[in-house]
Formats: sequence, structure tokens, C-alpha cells
Amino acid sequence: MMQEIDTVFARVRRLAEAAGLPETTVGTSHGTPALLVRGKSFARMKDAETLVVMCALEEKEMLMELDPSHFFETDHYKGWPAMLVRLAIIDDAALTQRLIAAWREKAPKRLAAQFVAADSR
Repeated sequence: MMQEIDTVFARVRRLAEAAGLPETTVGTSHGTPALLVRGKSFARMKDAETLVVMCALEEKEMLMELDPSHFFETDHYKGWPAMLVRLAIIDDAALTQRLIAAWREKAPKRLAAQFVAADSR
């Protein structure tokens, strides 16, 4: 099971690296592989098919309503600023956008502002 999670997580890690998210490191959160910014988890594997991404509550509700095939929550995540992503069906571009948004949720404001400036060049 862990090897399967690691294989799927390799894709998540590759997309985060390609996005150039500053100060992103790989670690663990709740015993599964995770991406962190300055020690704070912004994305982690829930299981071999599901990624947990940090997300503002308003955005989470909107995304789950617009695309429930990709984004969902379980009772555990209700009212929490995180949502679940079905990795088997989300494409790389959409997953990259979710990773960037999750990184921005957890990155310190100054670091996030620098990334926005670099991103808009």
C-alpha cells in the first residue's frame, strides 16, 4: 500500500516542482507523504487514490459543486479548509492549479506575494 501511495505521490511532487513553488519540501503528514511550505502541510496523500489539498472554505464549496467528479469531502473534512481530490481522473493542469492554490493557502504572506510577482512576469 505504501509503495502504491509513493508511486502516485511522485506525480504530485513532480507537478509541484514544475510549478516552481518556493520553499516547498517533502515530508509526511498523518503518516503519509506530504508537500510542505516552511514546515506547514499544504497537500498530502490520504490514500493511493486521494490527495488532500488545503483550500479556502468558499473555494472548496464552489469547486465541489462545479466538479464533484474531481473534488469532494468526507464527513471528517466538513467545515475544514481542505478538500479531497480524485487523482486518477484529474489532469495535470488542473492538479497543478490546485497545488498552487493550496501552497498559497499555507505559505507566509510575504513568500506568497513574491511568488505571485514572479508568476505574473
